[in-house]
Amino acid sequence: MTEPKQSAAIGGSRGGDRRRWVSRNLLVLCGVSFLQDAASELLYPILPIFLTSVLGAPVVAVGAVEGIAEGIASIAKVGSGRIADKVARRPLIALGYGLAALSKLIIAVATAWPVVLGARSLDRLGKGVRGAPRDALLVQDVASADRGKAFGLHRAVDTAGAVVGPLIGLLLYELLGHRIRPLLVVAVVPAVASVLLVALVRERRVSPPMPTRRRPAEPVVRERLGMPRRFWTVAVPLGVFALVNFPDALLLLRARTLGFSVAAVIGAYVAYNASYALLSYPAGALSDRLSRPLIFALGLGCFAVSYLGLGLIHDSVWVWPLMVIYGVFPALTDGVGKAWISSTTPAGRQGNAQGLFQGLSGVGVLVAGVWAGLAWGGDGRLPLIVSGAAAAALAVLLCLARHRLTGTAR
Repeated sequence: MTEPKQSAAIGGSRGGDRRRWVSRNLLVLCGVSFLQDAASELLYPILPIFLTSVLGAPVVAVGAVEGIAEGIASIAKVGSGRIADKVARRPLIALGYGLAALSKLIIAVATAWPVVLGARSLDRLGKGVRGAPRDALLVQDVASADRGKAFGLHRAVDTAGAVVGPLIGLLLYELLGHRIRPLLVVAVVPAVASVLLVALVRERRVSPPMPTRRRPAEPVVRERLGMPRRFWTVAVPLGVFALVNFPDALLLLRARTLGFSVAAVIGAYVAYNASYALLSYPAGALSDRLSRPLIFALGLGCFAVSYLGLGLIHDSVWVWPLMVIYGVFPALTDGVGKAWISSTTPAGRQGNAQGLFQGLSGVGVLVAGVWAGLAWGGDGRLPLIVSGAAAAALAVLLCLARHRLTGTAR
């Protein structure tokens, strides 16, 4: 099913002028995300070690910290998406990045792990507030047929920050005598810079479409949430997958359990993000030409290989290639999933669509973080194997149903 005609006209990228998909907002928001991700990912690989080794938190607390934080983000995503479509998007983007910067300052001075939980929750609240409005503005001037490329480029630049941030962190970790806390202070600088850059974003209001009369067979919940059936056909199975997609912090703890030093953990995380960054744009561009369900299913296959591998191996040398494979997973699913969702929804409901989809996925990550933390045991093998097997099964189902799903997504 193709998107309404108004969407095609918005991008102005049909025919011979396809370069216009690289819009001003896309470039500015790429810069904003790069700075914020450099700050966040400078912290991320060392945060589970900081929590367990410095602040004395149990492993289950790491899963809870990340899971609860994602749950808070999920609730915020749903609300901010609806507000953004009705009021304005740029102020919500600025607020979201501002909360993230404040959270990094709190983590830098934290002396107890519950304080970190509060700060991470604030950080994820900021992510929830900004995510849907940002993604709606990102494709404001991009036609449906080019949104895979647009989201792919954004994810590539965003994740480049996730490569630069940990590398800076690793360098400073060595220069500062293997002390973790100074790194937490450094992360505040690019976070603040990202907030200032939001001022360059430009917003053009798009009126939501007139509501249509609900058909007798149409479920009431769909009418209340204002989303068409084709949206739910895509959002529900992708949301179900989130139930086994637990926070990456637990994967880093698995690497630590297998004998990785702090520096090696950071290095493995850099390898993951480098793979993610390099492949995000090609994957997005490919999804504009081929079946998005098929590209997403291939990503789930990479997820299954990496999770099963990390759960079964005993030699730490295998962590390196498995983390590279794991980086292929978000490259094939993150931007592609957003483009897929975007193409099921008219222009005036983009914020709501992204908010509902990302909120649904975030609730799944919350559940996954809690159950994986509780089932972690001494080495984390069980939750990794369970999640890997579930992802493999979903990948097969998406491949079998790809023709039906492509009809709703394109």
